[in-house]
Amino acid sequence: MCTYATLTTDLDGSAKGPASKWFHVTNGTVYFDHPVHAMAEHTLNIDFADPSKGPGARVAVELTAQSARDLIAAIEGALASAPAEMTV
Repeated sequence: MCTYATLTTDLDGSAKGPASKWFHVTNGTVYFDHPVHAMAEHTLNIDFADPSKGPGARVAVELTAQSARDLIAAIEGALASAPAEMTV
């Protein structure tokens, strides 16, 4: 079963893409669906992209639900460990 729920957000950061080249990331897309490559029935799929630079400026990640939850916890932990004035 597919949820067809796709969430998007504006981003400001960098990602390493094709040929190990860095590019500015301006958009994030998150959805839970069938993966293209991961060996799982369904995955949380995250795309980091800069659409203004064409389809090559994209990094895609497919995570199992548990891996996605573990990543969320790790991100929250890393942000909580930094001084508040640095995470504004």
